[in-house]
Amino acid sequence: MIRDQEETAEQQGAAPPREAGAPDVLAAGTAPGPTAGTAQPQGPRAADQGKQQRTPATASATEKASTIEKAERPEASARPGRPTAPERQEPVGRTPVSDQGDQPPDEPLEHHKTADGAPRTGARRPEGVPQDTGDFHVDRLAVDEPLLPARVHRPADLLRLLLGIAGIALVLALATFAHGTTQGLKNDIGQGAGAAPPLLINLAGLASSVLVLIVPVAYAVERLIKRDGLRIADGVLAAVLAHGVSLATDLWVAEAAPASIRSALTQPLANGALSAPVHSYLAPVIAYMTAVGMSRRPRWRVAMWCVLLLDAFAVLIGRYTTPFAIVVTVLIGWTVAFGTLYAVGSPNVRPTGQNLLAGLRRVGFRPVSTMRAEDPGNPEHADRGRRYLVALEDGPPIDVTVVDREQQAQGFFYRVWRRLSLRGINQRRSLQSLRQALEQEALLAYAAIAAGANAPKLIATSELGPDAVMLVYEHIGGRSFDALADEEITDELMHSAWRQVAALQSRRIAHRRLVGDALLVDRSGNIVLTDLRGGEIAAGDVVLRMDIAQLLATCGLRVGAERAVAAAVEVLGPDAVADSLPLLQPIALSRTTRATLRHLARERAKREREAVLAASQAAKEAREAREAHRPQDRKALRAVRNAEKSAEKRALEEASEEALEEDLLAQIRRQVLLIRPTAVIEPAKLERLSPRILISWIAGAFAAYVLLSQLTNFNLGDVINQARWVWVLVAAFFSGLTYVAAAMSLLGFVTEKVSFLRTLLAQVAGDFVKLVAPTAIGGVALNTRFLQRAGVRPGLAVASVGASQLFGLGSHILLLLAFGYLTGTEHAPQISPSRTVIAGLLTVAVLVLVVTAVPVLRKFVVTRLRSLFAGVVPRMLDILQRPRKLVTGIGGMLLLTGANVMCLDASIRAFGGGDQISYAGIAVAFLAGNAIGSAAPTPGGVGAVEAALIGALTFGGLPAETALPAVLLFRLMVFWLPVLPGWMAFTFLTRKGEI
Repeated sequence: MIRDQEETAEQQGAAPPREAGAPDVLAAGTAPGPTAGTAQPQGPRAADQGKQQRTPATASATEKASTIEKAERPEASARPGRPTAPERQEPVGRTPVSDQGDQPPDEPLEHHKTADGAPRTGARRPEGVPQDTGDFHVDRLAVDEPLLPARVHRPADLLRLLLGIAGIALVLALATFAHGTTQGLKNDIGQGAGAAPPLLINLAGLASSVLVLIVPVAYAVERLIKRDGLRIADGVLAAVLAHGVSLATDLWVAEAAPASIRSALTQPLANGALSAPVHSYLAPVIAYMTAVGMSRRPRWRVAMWCVLLLDAFAVLIGRYTTPFAIVVTVLIGWTVAFGTLYAVGSPNVRPTGQNLLAGLRRVGFRPVSTMRAEDPGNPEHADRGRRYLVALEDGPPIDVTVVDREQQAQGFFYRVWRRLSLRGINQRRSLQSLRQALEQEALLAYAAIAAGANAPKLIATSELGPDAVMLVYEHIGGRSFDALADEEITDELMHSAWRQVAALQSRRIAHRRLVGDALLVDRSGNIVLTDLRGGEIAAGDVVLRMDIAQLLATCGLRVGAERAVAAAVEVLGPDAVADSLPLLQPIALSRTTRATLRHLARERAKREREAVLAASQAAKEAREAREAHRPQDRKALRAVRNAEKSAEKRALEEASEEALEEDLLAQIRRQVLLIRPTAVIEPAKLERLSPRILISWIAGAFAAYVLLSQLTNFNLGDVINQARWVWVLVAAFFSGLTYVAAAMSLLGFVTEKVSFLRTLLAQVAGDFVKLVAPTAIGGVALNTRFLQRAGVRPGLAVASVGASQLFGLGSHILLLLAFGYLTGTEHAPQISPSRTVIAGLLTVAVLVLVVTAVPVLRKFVVTRLRSLFAGVVPRMLDILQRPRKLVTGIGGMLLLTGANVMCLDASIRAFGGGDQISYAGIAVAFLAGNAIGSAAPTPGGVGAVEAALIGALTFGGLPAETALPAVLLFRLMVFWLPVLPGWMAFTFLTRKGEI
């Protein structure tokens, strides 16, 4: 914490005790209007420059309570320079303008005097220091704020790093695919350089060689004189790294790069050698200049670019390099500089509390103390500016918001992603200048008050240097909506919140962040809207309805859906609330609300599992208690057991139904439908792009590129003409057999009676579903839905599919290890360890060690395993008691693997490769390809499966010219041809209500 670094007179024993009841210079005060803060009570400081820190966490409850009581008294709130406590333990109202009573206006207030009659200015006079005559000095004012980190990792540096890498990749791609263009550009520049006078070339080369060294050194000297050595150290480190990257690039171009890239980046010299692809002296200079921040100083920026252009001109007309080499050199220096800055951090230039006080005095305020009015460690406040509570000499306290470039960069990537992924919502610009941010927040503050809503009054704005701005608000005391206890949230309080929203919406103003900490409750019990900087004027209907949906969720999380909807309908009317239902979906809500809803969903699922397990345990205990009284007759015993099973099933169903809870959004929809039954509740299509779709497209494009590059080496017409059609028919037969095996493997883990024919149709329909969803997702979802429609309870349906998948995973791993062992030993004279098995075991061991060592991964795995054992394992134990079902399930899985392997073998034999690879090798190739396809994010594993199968078969000894058509035929049989029958089966089952 930073406070005044001078010792106080009281600490040194020079000043007499203060008057009884006189508060400290910086009494704890209410938090600023725009946010809800935490208490930061003040105490005496030692003379060691604030080393003995006192944080809000260490303040006693007694101190906080006494401070709040002082702040609540009218005379305390009227005293100038006395902010009230930011703890907000009780609602407090707006601090009135200072009332000096009957005292003459020219006479200083008594509580602004010390015992010796000296004016109390906010900075206590140490012993031996002359009395302050009223000329304040910023360094002697009280400042209470956390220490700012010396270095910060700027997201803007990371963005520039990524842009630099993308630029280098683009240049290399142009050099590879636009070889004619690059060669023509080189020739044109060479012809132009031949006409340049030799004297001009020599002078340009000499000047650039000298200036390229003088300018960086001169800037370093200037920075060292101004004691900014950290930037110079960053620049030197970036220069060293850029030099290393340049040498590595030169080596790669000379030894391993394609000829087109080598031709684009090098120039033949007079001695027959090639020029350097990257200028190893220029890239470090560029990295140095960028890292030290020379581009932010206009004069030095002009000098830097003049030197760079002169050097580029000299080497180009001298035929020592190519244009592409110059561009790559600049990009390498630029990229390495920002990579270095992001890795080690940039020097922190954010304005401190002392800078804030100086800025306030420049705009006419007379501050005496300031402190941070929010928890600086809260990530929710990272992109909302720093909030300060400032005590004034001649008036009530004020709230100040400081917005700087670091704060502007917070959440940049999240805003970019929201802008790309959402449709119909005008997200604010991801890149805003400080001036634009200042103007937007000021505009929203004025517009909200003009609309009649309760909002903090903006009274001043100003710049704090080139990298920060501040906004000054009237101070509003109170507590945030989140800080209230549930019993304090009355219907009238929610009505007040909805009235503020109605006032905004009457003028087409959207708040865009109606969460609990943006709703401030003042002493009179009214809601004040804060945090308006993300709002929008002239908003569209979608954005306005999103505000209603957000506030419904915010209130519903605290008081329940019924009261939240009733309060909204009371103020807005049923039609406005009903119109917001299509926007009542997680993606349209704030990040904090989505996180809370996910947490509640996990707790709800946990309660449901515990209820089912408790009912199952009770049924088991009751069955064991009746064992001694069972009849001896076999027929009667069978009837009793059937009755017990039916009773247990009903008990589990009842327990599951009793524990089933609706999520909050569903409850809100139901309450609105009770009021307006004709309301549209279908969610609006807001998502344009999801992470899964993006990954699928990227993976699909890469897979298509790999396959097309392989297809260019073959004439598919000749290959098809040479195919043996008998083996093609055999492959088709085994492909059809896989659906029978899949139906058996599913029904083997379902104890309820389900039609085998309908199950077979569901497996055929699964091929159509896999066309639009990844394999591991589409099949599981379809089978679960089918079992539920077939009469299996949802919990048991999920458990059955999970048990089938778990057993299939185990058998898949065992078969892969077994066939891998056979593949590694089939040509050996004696049994010896297989390299494939050893490599697989070592890989599994490494993965286990990594998972157990990383806490996040360990927690993820433990959570998933716990849920697995809670539902799937009991189902498997139930299956183990039915040998016929167990044999059906295991037999179906083995038949499924065998049929796929035989289909792949027939595809290989169709192109004459049957004698070139063993059955074990084919099995390993299929099992590996199937595993990769299940993990691939592309629909049906398209691309990933083909590449894996071709690679595995080629590695197993099959020629590439045979492996490629064989794999394509196999995928045609098991994936592409069944799409049309799958669509027909899917349509039939949907029409019959089976899925």
